[in-house]
Amino acid sequence: MSYTRTRDLVAAALIAAVLVYGAVQVGYGALPPLPLAAGATLLVVALVEVVLAFVVRPKVQRKPGIEPLDPMTATRVVALAKASSLAGALMGGAWVALLVFLLPRYGPVEVVKSDTAAAVIGLISAVALIGAGLWLEWCMRNPDEPEEDTDSEDE
Repeated sequence: MSYTRTRDLVAAALIAAVLVYGAVQVGYGALPPLPLAAGATLLVVALVEVVLAFVVRPKVQRKPGIEPLDPMTATRVVALAKASSLAGALMGGAWVALLVFLLPRYGPVEVVKSDTAAAVIGLISAVALIGAGLWLEWCMRNPDEPEEDTDSEDE
């Protein structure tokens, strides 16, 4: 298994940002106002992953008296962690694109103010999801596994 790399997350966020910025430029006027809780769902997923990390970490570390984690469950948890960090990066890029579009227009228009607040909440939630996903992935590392050689990865 390869661990999630920062450059992969940055690339996903940049691609999402470019695509969303183009879409927002074309069709922002047709969008309904964004609810403040639009991005907060990502925060809920991040909190669930933090709790999951606290539950599975002792099992992965094979602490005495704790039943080890089933390999299939471990695979599913790692897949969830990797997917969450990628989803957080994509949504983070989307929220950044929306903020880049909205901030120059910030002013007397009430819809822009509420959409900016929703985008800030969404961006914070996306960053939390990236962090939770990466931390859950780190918690799933096998303690007997040798550390990955990062120098050979960059070549």
